[in-house]
Amino acid sequence: MTTDLMNLVTRRRFLASGGAAASLATLAACGNGIGNSNGATIDARVNAEVQYLHQHFPGTDELTRKAVGVLYMPLITQGAFMVGGAYGRGALRINGVTVDYYAATQASFGLQIGAQQYAHALFFMTQPALEDFRSSNGWTAGANLTYALSDKAGNAGVSTTTEMAPVVALVFGQAGLIAGASLQGTKYTRIIP
Repeated sequence: MTTDLMNLVTRRRFLASGGAAASLATLAACGNGIGNSNGATIDARVNAEVQYLHQHFPGTDELTRKAVGVLYMPLITQGAFMVGGAYGRGALRINGVTVDYYAATQASFGLQIGAQQYAHALFFMTQPALEDFRSSNGWTAGANLTYALSDKAGNAGVSTTTEMAPVVALVFGQAGLIAGASLQGTKYTRIIP
């Protein structure tokens, strides 16, 4: 048998044995996050955010207990020079367990310059609000978000009004809660890290 004929026979056996399908599956898996540590990195950042919230804002303990799910976004980086944008990755947790990973993006226009980093958490207080978030193909935060505010002691305020809202947002940085911060227009998309 010649070398060319042997190569042809070998290729046919490979194709017949499902090798092509296995090769395509392997190629399709490239770049999809399987086998990397991005999920572990996001989870470690979320764990640090949860610890920070519970230490600095004790009111979030009660909010977390009453929520049906919490989206933690531990690091959002925002930058601008005339046109601005923000990006970060986080995890959705239900009963304290990560169920999905999300990316948050936001664009802004107008006279602006600078950069900042902050974190936020979205507390889903109702099952329909959580289901709407999870089933959407890119959920955008609207003006209907309720924001947890600081009380006189600096804790995140949890009131009856806050608890009745479908989604409660808590935006904070190194100096504490960021008053007047808005997540309106932020788009959340499920990702494979």
